[in-house]
Amino acid sequence: MTQKGVQLDWETFSCSICLDLLKDPVTTSCGHNYCMNCIKSHWDEEDRKNIYSCPQCRKTFTPRPVLLKNTMLADLVEELKKTGLQAAPADHCYAGAEDVACDFCTGRKLKALKSCLVCLMSYCDQHLQPHYDVHQLKKHKLVEPSKKLQENICSRHDEVMKIFCRTDQQLICYLCSVDEHKGHDTVTAAAERTERQKKLEGSRLNIQQRIQDREKDVQLLQQQAEAINLSADKAVEDSEEIFTELIRLLEKRSSDVKQQVRSQQKSEVSRVKELQEKLEQEITELKRKDAELKKLSHTEDHNQFLHNYPSLSPLSQSTSSIHIRPLSYFEDVTAAVSEVRDKLQDVLREKWTNVSLAGKAVGLVINRRQSIQDPHVRRDHKDLRCWKGPTENAYVQRPELFATPLLTLEDVSLPQPEPKTRADFLKYSREITLDPNTAHTHLLLSEGNRKATFMRQQQSYSSHPDRFTGWPQVLSRESLTGRCYWEVERRGNIDVAVTYKNISRAGRSNECVFGFNDKSWPLRWERNSYSFCYNKVQTPVSGPVSSRVGVYLDHSAGILSFHCVSETMTLLHRVQTTFTQPLYAGFSLDYSGTTAELCKLK
Repeated sequence: MTQKGVQLDWETFSCSICLDLLKDPVTTSCGHNYCMNCIKSHWDEEDRKNIYSCPQCRKTFTPRPVLLKNTMLADLVEELKKTGLQAAPADHCYAGAEDVACDFCTGRKLKALKSCLVCLMSYCDQHLQPHYDVHQLKKHKLVEPSKKLQENICSRHDEVMKIFCRTDQQLICYLCSVDEHKGHDTVTAAAERTERQKKLEGSRLNIQQRIQDREKDVQLLQQQAEAINLSADKAVEDSEEIFTELIRLLEKRSSDVKQQVRSQQKSEVSRVKELQEKLEQEITELKRKDAELKKLSHTEDHNQFLHNYPSLSPLSQSTSSIHIRPLSYFEDVTAAVSEVRDKLQDVLREKWTNVSLAGKAVGLVINRRQSIQDPHVRRDHKDLRCWKGPTENAYVQRPELFATPLLTLEDVSLPQPEPKTRADFLKYSREITLDPNTAHTHLLLSEGNRKATFMRQQQSYSSHPDRFTGWPQVLSRESLTGRCYWEVERRGNIDVAVTYKNISRAGRSNECVFGFNDKSWPLRWERNSYSFCYNKVQTPVSGPVSSRVGVYLDHSAGILSFHCVSETMTLLHRVQTTFTQPLYAGFSLDYSGTTAELCKLK
């Protein structure tokens, strides 16, 4: 009860303009009280009409009244302040810069609680009450507060737009429908909203289904990553167990195998993670789009719904389907090492006498590709089958030591049989597309970003840090690890290359050119002949000339080979090296009209 009394006192001694306790209170002749500054400001706005009104009862005065401070009321207000009366309602009741203000409040405006689509005004709780009490006002359409009510008014006829012209795809008023839109296909805004609401719900269902599908794909990729890790761990464990049975000479190879498996594991997991990140980005975009559609679908104002509907951004192209590979990643490593162990055991059993004699006579079997440390081995002899005799400079041949091939570390490399026929190569075919963000501005991409054409006129690509700016080159979007095969159809002089992603892109330095650095390996087609270039060293390549070349990559084994594709597969050039990063396919085109296209193999 005490609280109620305090509230009554606050209402009694507050200014209806600023809604605060009276400051320098004055009383009009109609008996209403205001802060002196508040009523002066109100009447200042009415000076141009020369008629002054009371904000509460609307009684008018002419001329402008001269008001004096109501000292008795001022004393009462001061006494009330001393008793602990609070001066004003909480700040959160007032309209801020981001809020919709009540159109009827004077002075400091309160937040609007609802907007009326008929009155085209917004009301706070106090001024909204007539819409609940007056019979005629009860029929008005109330919606959440909106700052865009005036957008519902026809700028030409100053009438509310309640009709939608399907012919011109715009909102109109009834006067427009009988004037410039006469004879057009028109419906009510509510009917058009209902029609588009159905389409919107269909779009939401499609998005939600895509979200579910992509979440399942992410889960499958996670399972695949776990399977890769388990398979790699088992392969490493099995390999280490096998290598413990070999002599110390094979310990280095054990470490190499482990490194190869881990490298392949990293590459494969990286590929899966890359796909996973793309899917998660797509899910985020779909959720954001779904939120936009949900917000729009809940818009109560038909006109606002129709205003905002065309501005919705279209869905981006979905990520291509995920192909889960069979879970047999590293079992071939274990099998290969087991086969090597068996062969070594056979060699040791059958040739043990020779090995023993070689150990006594030579003391150390040297791998011709190893650095030579033993002083008894003649360093300038090509096949290292010489032994230093008891007298100085006396070298004798020991052919009996080499009646069978010597076992070297390289001989224990993991066997990875390379494909022979085109059918074998096609087992490793990889779908590759070109990345527009890397394409030089004189290259036009087409055929779903599989074909590059050299154009005299520059293309309107946006600026991007991955773009080649000096040389007409382009890279694939996909990174290449494991075993991959692809074919290229060409017209004119081109380079078909593989390269690391960190190859230089900006300017015309040699570091940006395929083959003029240690980061790229191109095969060049020029004047019906081939050549291979690496780190500025160019090697002529012989072989039949064809319009199509096949490229085979075994990343973990460090094998890159180029083949002429015709009725038979002809090896043009083969590279054996160690790749330390994922590779990307690349093209370089020489002159206008030259084309290079990644062929569809499936």
